[in-house]
Amino acid sequence: MRAIEVPEYGDAAVLTPTERELPEPGPGELRIAVEAAGINFADIMQRRGQYPGGPAPPYVPGMEAAGSIDAIGEGVDRSVGDRVVAMTTGGYAEYAVAPAGAVFDVPVSMSFEEAAGFPVQFLTAYASLFTLGDLTAEDSVLIHAAAGGVGTAATQLAANANATVFGTASTSEKLELADKLGVDHPINYTETAFDDEISNLTDQSGVDLILDGVGGATTTASFDCLSPFGTLVAFGAASGQPGAVDTGTILFNNASVYGFHLGQSMQHNPERVLQSVPELTELLLDGELSVIVGETFDLDAVEAAHEYIEDRRSVGKVVLQP
Repeated sequence: MRAIEVPEYGDAAVLTPTERELPEPGPGELRIAVEAAGINFADIMQRRGQYPGGPAPPYVPGMEAAGSIDAIGEGVDRSVGDRVVAMTTGGYAEYAVAPAGAVFDVPVSMSFEEAAGFPVQFLTAYASLFTLGDLTAEDSVLIHAAAGGVGTAATQLAANANATVFGTASTSEKLELADKLGVDHPINYTETAFDDEISNLTDQSGVDLILDGVGGATTTASFDCLSPFGTLVAFGAASGQPGAVDTGTILFNNASVYGFHLGQSMQHNPERVLQSVPELTELLLDGELSVIVGETFDLDAVEAAHEYIEDRRSVGKVVLQP
């Protein structure tokens, strides 16, 4: 089968099209004929060698794959031909194997490209907003990179919850999308310091919840945006640097800080994460939520796809098509 391999850590140029043997599903697993694979910033950090606990080269990247089941392992109650999307490893390929517990049905009304943008984005957004953030209609939330993959999911969920939504992005195009999806106060962080803007917009009271997938200096400035007893949820470090936490700031502001990592959550407490799937699925089917697919790339154009994200040109979910 055709697949993309990372033979060594490095820039996008190390991504290499190759031929690999067809993987066979073991007990409790199934194999998917991949129609679309989602790209996540975590894939980029793994490729760079910056992802704690990430795979060692050579490996096939890819955390999300959507397509049809074509082989079933022992003990799996599924049917060949079922339309599914899975959280997996090795999704940048024509075929991928996944544990049955991390596989979700794809309704006929949803394209495989849309499905490939569902698991990581929406499960992360939901857990950050509600499981950890306890967001309610009375609350305000700041969503960094509101036009990105997790950002577009979180914006819609927060808006549907009738919360007041502040969102940052780097271009007018991205801010227009964020506004359309439900951001009440779009902020272009390249033109103004977002912490100053939050202070002005909230009369210096700050926001109740912050979703931070950026890290670095963004995390530091975010603590100046928290209201007393506010919460920051860190779910990524797209800047390439983890955010620093000043315990003195947390102490005197009575603030809370949570970390959320979807892969580790699925490994240690999957039930806590997956309890949101029925609600999310219903909202998607009812048209209350949408998976925002930005650009699609052929599998062999994966180098260009990664560079597209790294250059901050992407909007919504970027998808590969084998």
